[in-house]
Amino acid sequence: MNILLVSTYALGHQPLALAQAQAALRVAGYAPTVVDTAKVELDARAVSQADVVAISVPMHTALRLALALARVVRVQRPDVVIALFGLYAPLNAEHILASGGDLALGPEDSAVLVELCRAIDRGDRRDVAVNMARLAVTERGLKPQRAGNHEIDRRGLLPLQRYAKLAVDGDQVNVAHVEASRGCKHTCRHCPITPVYQGRFFAVPQDVVLDDIDAQVRAGARHVTFGDPDFLNGPTHALKIARELHARHKDVTWDATIKVEHVLQHRHLLKEMRALGALFVVSAVESLSDVVLGHLKKDHTAHDIRTARHALRDAGIALRPTFVAFTPWTTALDYVAMCDFLVEEDLLDALDPVQLAVRLLIPPHSAILEVAHGEPWLGPLDLASLSFTWTHPDARMDAWAKEIAALAEASADQSADNDADGALPVADMIALARERLAGRKAPAPTLPLRARVPRLTEPWFCCSEPTGAQLALVQRTQA
Repeated sequence: MNILLVSTYALGHQPLALAQAQAALRVAGYAPTVVDTAKVELDARAVSQADVVAISVPMHTALRLALALARVVRVQRPDVVIALFGLYAPLNAEHILASGGDLALGPEDSAVLVELCRAIDRGDRRDVAVNMARLAVTERGLKPQRAGNHEIDRRGLLPLQRYAKLAVDGDQVNVAHVEASRGCKHTCRHCPITPVYQGRFFAVPQDVVLDDIDAQVRAGARHVTFGDPDFLNGPTHALKIARELHARHKDVTWDATIKVEHVLQHRHLLKEMRALGALFVVSAVESLSDVVLGHLKKDHTAHDIRTARHALRDAGIALRPTFVAFTPWTTALDYVAMCDFLVEEDLLDALDPVQLAVRLLIPPHSAILEVAHGEPWLGPLDLASLSFTWTHPDARMDAWAKEIAALAEASADQSADNDADGALPVADMIALARERLAGRKAPAPTLPLRARVPRLTEPWFCCSEPTGAQLALVQRTQA
């Protein structure tokens, strides 16, 4: 029985989803082959020998690349079972099945993947095995009824040295990537987690998380990224893990994603978090407009954002904000206000340039459709981009988005190893926005004269278009 597990993109990290799927399959007695096509080409021999090809799709970029890869695999192996699994699979199940995939499995469906492999292994007809798995998924619906497999097995994955590093104090160190929880108890409308988990989250057992951290530290990691949608969904659980991490590895630092709302709610924990090794917090600021924040159902205000920034700064923890820079409700003044916030709060070097170019993505089943239904700006579902099209009521904003995106793309072509003038692309984007608003040349803001904020060397972009280099690697596969 030959099972091929593939990751196409995992935000620059060693793909945790493959380690989780591999663990479930090995417990069932299988020895899958794991391949990360973000780093290496998929070998034709592995495809030719596979009985099942399962491709991880934890975010939009990964899904776009996975569908391109699935089409390549299907040409060579019309008879192989192709399953896509992860957060974006159930959201796009219809298109996955229409594009050559046999099965769309959710992020907690490891048991279904195991049963699919068992059915094929015992000689069930391909269509019977696939229909059995589809039925199990259909009966459950989008929302997971319970947590899937928690175990982690990283055998066969590429070494951490091949992935994103932590850049801090002029040095770069290897990064471990773990999750203390999955899902989220919040229901932000623009978030793809909302239609799948529907306000539910599952804690990963403490010993599983810590054992995985221990293994990655032994493999050379000196920093840990907690990839939870929100590290403080379960603050007691999260702090127990952070305390034990520090007790075991005092020199290992970490970062986490935390909502603005939770930064404020748990601000009394921030100084302890810093003492335990927290370097920075990624927070989905999204906008400085209360109107936009209301449509996105973020449950924080522009005032809250500034308060959270100051609370983190006072604790010695850097804020790395993320944005949905362009939405149908974002005005030109809103965009410039966001830029002004970055300047006023000394955050020019605290975010990746792509964050100022992110345009609202509306995938199938998105909760955004609750407030977009019947709006004149909403267009049809575009199968090429796997998202609903939309046109800004102010044509000027769509023009801005294209100009800003071009600057972001140009900055992405620069070497990730080059820290010189790291804030320059952000400053250029801010100058462009101010110039477009005022109708005259505007100076770029002054760059900070200090060490850069700690960061990962691969930009964070879960909602962007796949880059030309990513698509080329898929197309060059020997399959």
